[in-house]
This record gives sequence, C-alpha cells and structure tokens, in this order.
Amino acid sequence: MRMLIVGGGGREHALAWKIAQSPRVTALFTAPGNPGIARHAVCVPLTADALDGLVAFARRERIDLTVVGPEAPLVAGLADRLLDAGLAVFGPIAPAAAIEGSKAFAKDLMARNAIPTARFATFADPARARGYCREVGPPLVVKADGLAGGKGAIVCRTLADADEAVAECMERAAFGAAGATVVVEEFLSGEEVSFFALANGADALPLAAAQDHKTVFDGDQGPNTGGMGAYSPVASFDAAMERRVMDTIVRPTIAALAKDGAPYRGVLYVGLMLTAEGPKVIEFNCRFGDPECQALVVRVPGDLVPLLVAAAHGGPWPEVGPWPTRASVCVVLASGGYPGKYGTGAAIEGVESAETAPGVTVFHAGTALRDGRLVTAGGRVLGVTAVAGDLATAIARAYGAVGAIRFEGMHYRRDIGRRRPA
Repeated sequence: MRMLIVGGGGREHALAWKIAQSPRVTALFTAPGNPGIARHAVCVPLTADALDGLVAFARRERIDLTVVGPEAPLVAGLADRLLDAGLAVFGPIAPAAAIEGSKAFAKDLMARNAIPTARFATFADPARARGYCREVGPPLVVKADGLAGGKGAIVCRTLADADEAVAECMERAAFGAAGATVVVEEFLSGEEVSFFALANGADALPLAAAQDHKTVFDGDQGPNTGGMGAYSPVASFDAAMERRVMDTIVRPTIAALAKDGAPYRGVLYVGLMLTAEGPKVIEFNCRFGDPECQALVVRVPGDLVPLLVAAAHGGPWPEVGPWPTRASVCVVLASGGYPGKYGTGAAIEGVESAETAPGVTVFHAGTALRDGRLVTAGGRVLGVTAVAGDLATAIARAYGAVGAIRFEGMHYRRDIGRRRPA
C-alpha cells in the first residue's frame, strides 16, 4: 500500500511510527510532517489545510489510503474531496465531522437519540446565554460552538466567571467565529476519560481508553492547553465500562449519524465523564486525541493498517488480538510561555540520548530543522512516551527520559499518570 498521513504534530508522528511498521506499506508520505516523522516517511511541503494540493498529490502518487490526523481539514471537507476523486480516506466526511466541528450539532444529536450527556442549551444571544447560566447555576461550562484548538471550553465556578466566559466568546470574539454561538451546560463531576473506537459507517470497534491532562500545571491547575500528557490504560475504565459505553454511546451515535445520511468512517474520540449516574459524553472529536494517540499507539497489538483500511472501506473488522496489559505514559515538553505567547527557534538537545532508554519513544510535535540543528517550532514541542509492564514503571521511564532533554524555557507537568480520581 501507498499511504499518506495529513498533519505534522505529535499525533501524526505517532501514527507514522506505527503505520511504518506494517509489512503492507510500501510507501509512506506525510504532509507536512516534521523532523521526527521524516525518520519514517517522506515529508511533503503541503499544509493540512491545502485541500486542493492534498487531493492532487494523492491522485498523482496513487495513494491507496489517506489518513487525516487533525480535525480542521475533516471539518472543511477533505474526506469528501478525496472520495469525490475516487480515493480512499480514513476520516469522516464533513457532515459527520460536524460532531466535533459544532458543539451545538453534537449536543442536538445526543438529545435526539437519548445519548447520555450534560443538561444544556445553545445560544446565539449573550443576554439569553447569561440568563440560562443563572437557571443552571454554578459550576457550569460555557463552550464555543466551533473549533477552538481545544481551548473553547471554559469551566465557570461562579456566575461572574460565566458572564466573563460569555463575553470572551460572544462579545470579544476570543475564538473568532467559533464563539459566535455557545453551548451552556451543567458541570459534570467524576473521572474524565478519553475513549477511542473505530467506525466503518455502520458498526464500531472498540480500541482503548486513555486519560489526558489538559491544564498546564501540576494538580490540574492553570489554563487549559492542547494536552500536557496522557496515560493508558485507565484503571476505572474496565471491560464492563467499555461494553456500557459501546452500547449506550458509541453504537447509538454511529447509528444516528448513518440514519441522518452522514455515515461515520474513521476514529471516534469520546470524551467521557464517569459520573455517579454512569458515563456521560463531555464532547466528541472526529480524530485521535493528542497526546492520547501517542500513549495508545505504543500499546496497539499487531498491525494497525488493516483496521484503518476496514474503517475507510466500510468492510468487516479484521480479527484483533487482545490488548497487552502493559501501560504507557506520554509527557509533553512545552515551550516557555505555553499555552500563552511563546518563542520558537530554541535549540533542542538530548532527544537521541532519551530514546536509548528501554521502552522510550520521543514523538515530535513542534520541531523544525534549522542549519542542521533541531529547534523548537511550536507550543507543544515533544511527547516523551514510555511503555512498560505497569504504570509506575512506565512513569519512571518517561520521566527518566525527560531528564535527558533540554531546550530553553522547557516546562512540563511532573504528575502525568499520578492523578487521583475526582
């Protein structure tokens, strides 16, 4: 197979690392890729939003399967464009990707199909949104309707916080057009889990769960980020919970989208809160999480490519062996100032040394080569990932490898995998 991965972050490096191991793959390209991905694939100078260029490249290079990493090109219709060109794609068409592209769409879908989620209402008028905040009462959550880079969900502990969140989204347009409409919902208490399943348009296959660490500082303090680390598996998400989530959330969601004429093919990310009443959906994403993907791929048994092919073509699922009991941890190393303003171009040292440790892989997220030197080129720079027979050993391996890496302003959480359930 000739394959193309769209994207250039840590998630895409993890996918390239895993896909390159498949004996089925004869050529692997990424657009645009990064210096880490370049070890496994040919990097193509096309950005993830260059839809015309990506389709033209896939046609010219006779790509058998395109795997789309980020959400934005899926919401913009890249899968639709590839399918129209007669090309196979792993990733949902735009009407199905709206499950992430519009919080209002996703909440309406859940409400119409009795899929468990928080009580909510959707508003295009800030005064009405503030009124509903008073009806729900704090704590509550204000969410920008559209894509906001993982930062559009604002937890409000007081009504003053809620008023400020509404103003930030709707009046000051902090998230641009994405915040013109907001969803206001009740705050859910419990343990948060990211669960991933593959879908082929009609059926779904469970993968695994991971737990993300969103806030920038230890102890879940500070502003939200794109994700500062993740680990897998999650002890509270056992086989019985997986069956419950598949039966009450994942399969009904896939069936509802198909019924509405938007069959979902790709990976479905289900952001869950394990509440006292049972699992409830916080949000859906139409792609692998980042950094959860890094923690997942090092645990995936066997060859991932046949699963991607089955999802893309709507075929039957190949037989999958049992997931290994080993645990994995990904620690994100970020640029100074992230998730606020940060500089780039700082020299990175120690990556090769870090990867000599057993079970350690360093996935590149925001890196570039300048005059032959590896430098920082983003807010989240590297994902130091370790796998071991148990979580404690994986944590120790990951942080041991982190200690070998240096760049100016580098910061990271020191409690990944050590979170205590709420």
